[in-house]
Amino acid sequence: MSLFVQKYGGTSVGSFDRIEAVADGIARTVREGHKTVVVLSAMAGETNRLLELASLVSAQPDQRELDMLVSTGEQISIALMAMALHKRGVQAVSLLGFQVGIHTDGHHGRAEIQSVEQQRLERCLDAGQVPIVAGFQGVSPDGEVTTLGRGGSDTTAVALAAALGADECQIFTDVEGVYTTDPRIEPKARKMSHITFEEMLELASLGAKVLQMRSVEFAGRHQVPLRVLSSFKEGEGTLIDYDGRCHSGNCVTGIAYSREEASLTLTGLVDEAGVAAALFSPLADAKIAVDMIVQAGAGEGRVDLTFTVPRGDLPLARSVIEPLMERFGARELIETCDICKVSVVGASMTHHTSVAKQMFEVLGREGIKIHLIATSEIKISVAIDEKYLELAVRSLHSSFGLGED
Repeated sequence: MSLFVQKYGGTSVGSFDRIEAVADGIARTVREGHKTVVVLSAMAGETNRLLELASLVSAQPDQRELDMLVSTGEQISIALMAMALHKRGVQAVSLLGFQVGIHTDGHHGRAEIQSVEQQRLERCLDAGQVPIVAGFQGVSPDGEVTTLGRGGSDTTAVALAAALGADECQIFTDVEGVYTTDPRIEPKARKMSHITFEEMLELASLGAKVLQMRSVEFAGRHQVPLRVLSSFKEGEGTLIDYDGRCHSGNCVTGIAYSREEASLTLTGLVDEAGVAAALFSPLADAKIAVDMIVQAGAGEGRVDLTFTVPRGDLPLARSVIEPLMERFGARELIETCDICKVSVVGASMTHHTSVAKQMFEVLGREGIKIHLIATSEIKISVAIDEKYLELAVRSLHSSFGLGED
């Protein structure tokens, strides 16, 4: 008998027909003799509907109340799923985050899981029940409802799997696994049967939507066996490995992208030690993910500093930076919103020095200007004009032979 934690995303439970189909799959797993814990997202579109309701009431809703509102989406889906399983003769119980004991910090909207109590879940499993847990939510040290940010149900599932010592955490979504790039942009994208943890972490952090980055980080810390599968079509999906062994014959494993990027440039900063720390520390405190950073000399003891942030965080980043400009002599704050990020990723890139050369040559042939560059041992990312995103992805995918078996 195996213990599985299965997570189903919004599209997987986006209609009553989909809920019925997923319930059939869960019931089949239970009848095969496996203990099963299920984590659900809100039905597709429900979180956006709730956010729209909030915007009709207030242009800047209080974050505590916003968490209280959007956390209700999962409450609907878990109750409906429990009812669907009852109809199939499967014992099931729906549970909210606080009922399970999913403890987070107090940062509303972007809370991080601190610990998970497994006692309630173990009692359910011992009684032959299937716990149906609301993803995306937890409870703060003050007893407040918190949410984990977009895609947070993935992290909920991984955290439960870690707490329970599950044999596998299975993330069911609307694609059949992890692909070499987005098949909606490149039809020749190939599904991978295995991918290293390091590659998956880079792809998730660089914009691949199949898994939330924090869920991959959590899985890595606790060595949770993680598999991505489709809830629409049977298959083995993609298994995330921890042995560090590259399963691809190519030096590049995949092409990731992110449309929702923006850059901020501070011109004329004084060139003194400690300036960067003073600027980026408050951004980190606000949980704004800063990615690419470029500093260039501007003469007369001054520098220009450019960095990228998620486009949705641009207003918050601006509000953090503007009060610091006078302190460090910044002359101007320039915002650019029409950029995107395209990245090549591969665990074998460390041993192939020609990847950057090939990437830049491909983009150059297509007339695509590079604004910013960021690198690590297994990735190279560039910021380019958003209008060239699809051309860049397809050209790089073809050049590195990722569609070939």
